[in-house]
Amino acid sequence: MREDTPLEGPVGRGMTDAAALFRAWFGRLTAAAGAGRPTAYVFVMGSLLEILRVFNFEVSFPEISSLQTAVRHVAHEYLNQAEDYGYSPDICGYVKADVAVQLRRGAHPMGTLPPPALAVATNACNTYIKWAEIWERLYHVPVFTLDVPGTRRAGGQTWRGDLDFEADCAYVRDQIRELIGLCERVSGTRFDIDRLREVLGHTNAVMAGWRRVIALNRRRPAVFSALTDGTAYLGVANGLRGTPEGAAFFRDLVEEMEFKAARSIGTIDDERYRLMFVGVPCYPMFRRFNEMFSEWGGVFVNSTYLWFASGGANLGFEYDLARPLESLAEGVLISVRHAMDGMFHSDRAIADTLDPFAIDGVVYHPIKSCRTVSTGLADSRRALMARADVPSLFIESDMMDKRVVSEAQLKNRIDAFFEGLASRRRAAGAA
Repeated sequence: MREDTPLEGPVGRGMTDAAALFRAWFGRLTAAAGAGRPTAYVFVMGSLLEILRVFNFEVSFPEISSLQTAVRHVAHEYLNQAEDYGYSPDICGYVKADVAVQLRRGAHPMGTLPPPALAVATNACNTYIKWAEIWERLYHVPVFTLDVPGTRRAGGQTWRGDLDFEADCAYVRDQIRELIGLCERVSGTRFDIDRLREVLGHTNAVMAGWRRVIALNRRRPAVFSALTDGTAYLGVANGLRGTPEGAAFFRDLVEEMEFKAARSIGTIDDERYRLMFVGVPCYPMFRRFNEMFSEWGGVFVNSTYLWFASGGANLGFEYDLARPLESLAEGVLISVRHAMDGMFHSDRAIADTLDPFAIDGVVYHPIKSCRTVSTGLADSRRALMARADVPSLFIESDMMDKRVVSEAQLKNRIDAFFEGLASRRRAAGAA
């Protein structure tokens, strides 16, 4: 524990530190924009951030910067500008907000985003590839697309020792070597394998901490909200992986959560219902959306968003520093596959989560802006109902566009859901 930690312990430190790290990160991007330092644009699933760290690129995550416009209640200004420019109201809100940022020469509520020197995309989301093509047209920069083979077998992915897995790993490893060559040409810097080992060591600490923090929410009461607090921690897990600051943050965060767990300090005072969240949060009314559940004593103790939007970092995969390139290929393959499965086969993972986290209800939240995440959620819900006897709620809004979000309609559905949970609990008690 730090020397400046107050007497009441480290409670609340994670959110304070996350906010400070975000401000510093956007400060570095603003400085890079002013100085013309090379910046890489990447996505959360399969970012290959460790390779980019070796070459000292500043890194911008357009998904994160886009959602920040919604959290700060200005997303509609960016969406309107992109639509006036010619982008359809039906496409991803993240893309449109980012297009408007580029049209504004990087102007963003948290600073100035520099233009890219290169972009790294994966096939984990079909939008990624088309999104990166926008930067290619705007800035004439090289775009590297990592093709990650998806899960081949029903019921789960393959692992080390399997012939298919080894072939897929070799395929990913060769692509990583291609990226290294591209980074050398763009940065003018030679690749340093020892620097990669150092970066991977920091990533190991981040991923181990991330997995431990999620596991600690099995305790009752839950030590953090997977919807609100978890999103802030997720941002650090993505943006600062491979850095000593990210590793230190998660060491401190694990200490805070274990402190709370040991003293039964919950994220709300009266936890009555433990919930699972499926989908992407409603950022235009982020705080109020969560309050409509917490007012009933509902706490989100886990979320598929913490799985796929972390690029599968919740698995806690540990890189082997003795064989860094080979291990990086394995980790990328396993983690990104896990992230994709978290979107496309969420019913299997959720069913395995119900008992360990003592889930009382599952909330499905499809959104207009993201078909990749939302398509199939109704089928996933039916599949879960066939697997487990757990109540569920299906509510629709958006992650960016407040024009299609109705608080009144959401509240009516949420209130009815909790009335059903209460009735179910009374009936179980009577029985």
